Amino acid sequence: METALQILRRGGVILYPTDTLWGIGCDACCGEAVRRVFAVKRRASAHSVVVLVADKPMLERYVGNIPPQARTLIAQSSDPLTIIYPAGAGFAAGVCAANGSVAVRIPRHDWCRALIAGLGQPLVSTSANISGCAAPAHFADIAREIRDAVDWTAPLQCEGAPTRCPSRIVQIGADGRVVTIR
Repeated sequence: METALQILRRGGVILYPTDTLWGIGCDACCGEAVRRVFAVKRRASAHSVVVLVADKPMLERYVGNIPPQARTLIAQSSDPLTIIYPAGAGFAAGVCAANGSVAVRIPRHDWCRALIAGLGQPLVSTSANISGCAAPAHFADIAREIRDAVDWTAPLQCEGAPTRCPSRIVQIGADGRVVTIR
């Protein structure tokens, strides 16, 4: 993990396991690293990305006031849940959507949470595939092109027991209304 943290702190890009799928990630507050993630995925920078935070205090630092609906959803969800908040702060360009909203998840994956906590900042988490291609369910399914483009890859023993499916995504509007996106 120390190697991963050194690379992330230098603006590097990593391939790492989450509670859902393997992700391509970087420090969500480092503009150059976020641009590299978009280049690795061949993804238009007009699309925002999901970020992972270690815990609720980190979530509060980057989204400000957490609506009561979000607190309830986080507490009650038994499956991985990404919430789109009306606004994010402190992120690099490309992390938040054009309207300022940001998609954030607190992963239920010990290694991943320890990595984020060690970095002390949110981590970009976008599926380990070329944009428009299917998200790989297993590490072996990740294209060689993706594996070769990152600066570091987590050892397979860090994988744990991912769901192998993308998270559910809901959006919380400024009025507090919750809408299911996926």
